[in-house]
Amino acid sequence: MKLFSRQSSATFVLASGSPRRRDLLEQLGVKPDVIDPADIDETPKNRELPLDYAKRISLEKAMLISGRHGGAFVLAADTVVSVGRRILPKAEDEHDARDCLSLLSGRRHRVLTGHVLVLPNGDVIKKVVTTAVKFKRLHQNEIDAYIDSQDWKGKAGGYAIQGGAAVFIPWIGGSYTNVVGLSLPEVVNMLVGNGF
Repeated sequence: MKLFSRQSSATFVLASGSPRRRDLLEQLGVKPDVIDPADIDETPKNRELPLDYAKRISLEKAMLISGRHGGAFVLAADTVVSVGRRILPKAEDEHDARDCLSLLSGRRHRVLTGHVLVLPNGDVIKKVVTTAVKFKRLHQNEIDAYIDSQDWKGKAGGYAIQGGAAVFIPWIGGSYTNVVGLSLPEVVNMLVGNGF
């Protein structure tokens, strides 16, 4: 289903290799002309706050990829899971995932996605969207089962709301798609409002 008609003939580049972000764009009827993931150092700086980190990383990704694709629309994003001032990692191993799930158990946390759209004329549009998420208290057997599912691999905070972890989440405040990887209302506003 197409929710809006594309007005521009400029190339549309998604600066992400995330299948979830591609799927979200497809819900809008938008297919990137080019997928060019930004390979940058995503290590948080010392004492960097989650909001500042989301802004910095999404902008760095956008600027790197827009340098390769002049005259294009370039959309970049970075999703951060935070508990207080702490930035949770993208879980790369079982230890990371268990640490994240143990920390999230029974608590509220924030998911921040930095969205950056570079326009064909080089202008840069930036927006961070925050969603609050509550986890129920997890039992050890639930954590074990989720670890066995492998659904956590490479996911910020060690979980995917659109997967098996949905049963851990009784409440969210804000954009659901933001937790998946892109706030679709914000992306539509950015694209339509800038001639895409």
